[in-house]
Amino acid sequence: MDLTPHAKRAFQTQSYSPIPRIDGVELIELKRFADDGGSMTELARLTDGLPQAFVGFAVRQINYSEVEPGVIKAFHVHQRQSDVWYVPPADRMLLVLIDVRQASKTEGTRMRLTLGAGASRLVRIPPGVAHGVRNLAAAPGRIIYFTDVHFSPEPATSDEGRLPWDYVGADIWDVTRG
Repeated sequence: MDLTPHAKRAFQTQSYSPIPRIDGVELIELKRFADDGGSMTELARLTDGLPQAFVGFAVRQINYSEVEPGVIKAFHVHQRQSDVWYVPPADRMLLVLIDVRQASKTEGTRMRLTLGAGASRLVRIPPGVAHGVRNLAAAPGRIIYFTDVHFSPEPATSDEGRLPWDYVGADIWDVTRG
């Protein structure tokens, strides 16, 4: 079958190859237990206060955040802190990760993950990996996240730095269509 010249110029194939990986980023699939009355997801099983799913990660703080529809909150980067994020299955959030660690074996690598969207997953974000989120849903999106460093709003002790939301180009936030 021949395509029109216009269609031939626009034609491309969608990539189904695995997403690039950033060294130290971990993705843990969680089990949801459902019955007629609802569902339950175990976010963490602790042994002496340490989550079994993430070796070497000690929970120091648990936070809850809401993001309004369409809003982009980016980019945050920490010098010492690791984050573990969870987005409830009913929400739909685009998480963008960028390895900004100098001399890392995955320096400059970008990852895009859709969190929520019917799945229950945890994502571990190591220090030096810039991260941001866009709410893709029509309702406020929720993030529950665990950190291994206490938050401090004081500039002298704060571990949170910022990069512009379009640090790698505004198109990183575009919804993939096609």
